[in-house]
Amino acid sequence: FEALVSLSFGGAIGLMFLMLGCALPAYNKYWPLFVLFFYILSPIPYCISRRVVDDTDAASNACKELAIFLTTGIVVSAFGLPIVFARAELIEWGACALVLTGNGVIFGTILGFFLVFGNNDDFSWQQW
Repeated sequence: FEALVSLSFGGAIGLMFLMLGCALPAYNKYWPLFVLFFYILSPIPYCISRRVVDDTDAASNACKELAIFLTTGIVVSAFGLPIVFARAELIEWGACALVLTGNGVIFGTILGFFLVFGNNDDFSWQQW
């Protein structure tokens, strides 16, 4: 129960940083909300590989490594997009810093979810 509450709190804090980077009167531009797509896309490759591959094989396999590679690309893109926006002067650098902070918190929360609930057989998140 404590893990679920702390993960919910982490997600709320991360989204708060993202919204602050968009909605503060000094910034007032909503381009950084495009990172929400990366938040949604980041766990998908790993979830697909968990369904396809059985974990009985002790050696690493290509499907799981491809899923980790794709997830890494999505996460790096989520950190790169606000920097590109700031370099193109679509958003301010302060908004970029807030969005990058929110990215760190959100992706830490997503990682925490998989660490806490990923190996537990009682919780059936794989049926989603």
